[in-house]
Amino acid sequence: MDKYVIPNLRNACRLLRAVAEAKNESNVADLARELRIPATTTLRIVHTLEQEGFLRKDQRQLHLGPALIHLGNRASGETDVRQEAPPVLQWLAKETQETAHVAIPHDLRTLIVAVCDSPQPLRAASRPGTTAELHCSSTGKTFLAFYHHDRLAEVISELTLTRHTPNTMTSVRALKEAIEEIRGQGYSVDNEEFHPGVRCLAAPVRNAMGKVVAAIGITAAAIRFTPQKNRSVAKHVLAAAEQLSRRLGYIG
Repeated sequence: MDKYVIPNLRNACRLLRAVAEAKNESNVADLARELRIPATTTLRIVHTLEQEGFLRKDQRQLHLGPALIHLGNRASGETDVRQEAPPVLQWLAKETQETAHVAIPHDLRTLIVAVCDSPQPLRAASRPGTTAELHCSSTGKTFLAFYHHDRLAEVISELTLTRHTPNTMTSVRALKEAIEEIRGQGYSVDNEEFHPGVRCLAAPVRNAMGKVVAAIGITAAAIRFTPQKNRSVAKHVLAAAEQLSRRLGYIG
């Protein structure tokens, strides 16, 4: 057996799978017998999963819990975005001549999941798997404005507004004002707030239910992507966001 495997965590995964695949209703005794897990251990696993929302009990019968809906939607959304993003990123990189990227929310950060490099010899870009803080990245501020907006005060209270450059916003008031501006114009700009000499612009991507699940944008050298080009670049980024949203089923 793999020495890094946690036996009861594996049993919890097996139990969830058994409940999901059961043709008839499941109870603790049935699961313990089917999975060959001691009854007391099964009871403890079930109780823990209930407390975390992964299982729910209707009288003695067990069903999958509501927490799995959220996780399933997140996993499905991420997979769809990764599958559907490449042609849109290629189009955006060609139109802007800058590196295009897609990011998804990841805890209280933003996670880049797909990149199409700029054809320019001088390019600025992060690779897939790179994370960034919400307050100083264009995709991060997009998530604050459109993904976290319903609980914005709570999310901002949990952030550490670290200063990375002289342009980084470290004031909660300034950040909130910027977020309202972003919601009004539909896109966010990182004006050398995370890395000196690098500017980014991003817009939200929605799924079939209209929920923001990602952000698409460009990263460029500040000497080439100047503030005067914000509007022209934003037109392309917003068009790319619309394209990707439609590929995810959004018709809004």
